[in-house]
Amino acid sequence: MTDFPSSEPGALFVRGLAGTASVLPAEYARVAFGRAPGPDGVVVGADDPRVSREHGALTHRHGHWLLTANGHTPIEFSRTRLLHAGDEPEALPPGYTTLLIAGSGGRKHPLEVYVNAADHDRPLPVTGPTLPGHVWPLGDTEKLVLAILGQQYLRREANAQPMSRDHVTEIMRALHPDAEWNVRKVDRVIAGVRKRLAAARVRGLVREEVPEPIANSLNHNLLVELTETTASLTRQDLEPVDDLD
Repeated sequence: MTDFPSSEPGALFVRGLAGTASVLPAEYARVAFGRAPGPDGVVVGADDPRVSREHGALTHRHGHWLLTANGHTPIEFSRTRLLHAGDEPEALPPGYTTLLIAGSGGRKHPLEVYVNAADHDRPLPVTGPTLPGHVWPLGDTEKLVLAILGQQYLRREANAQPMSRDHVTEIMRALHPDAEWNVRKVDRVIAGVRKRLAAARVRGLVREEVPEPIANSLNHNLLVELTETTASLTRQDLEPVDDLD
């Protein structure tokens, strides 16, 4: 790897638990990663036999860093995207991307990737107080509907799934008997939040971004964003439902 000015647009920085790499954005420049990726690669999952020697690679082509998967297990590119060997390469956006390499026994090996944007320098350590996590603004009615829909997520149940719309409607009628709640009204509230977050570039909330069969995938991805990726919904939002018991 080469030393270079931190302000180089398109520069790539890769960091794993066992080492780091930095590369200039030259055509066909390449960084491999895996259990034994070679002298210029980044070691990840060195003690895990399910991680391939070269599990994946990042290659610079036509101004983009492209991620390819070569291993027997997928690379988690985002919460809604798994990259398998043989899939089309995935272009990395500027800024941070955390890749997770699936290993044995449920292990996931992290690899932090940073692509330098044209108007940003290499990230430096920061001092001062820790910033609070991002929270999506939700109205009171939106919070209540989504808390009922995602009560399994808020209760941290294993393999959580969205509740049925009929169930959400039944609970909303019990809490607000004069508001004429029905399934369509519940759907409009949920769809409105999905549309708003999708416009803010949260992936996996529109049909075009989710493979068939869709089933509950859109609402599942929404609830993961609201309850796990961010703390936009919390256990406290379920208190009105708990009071019904």
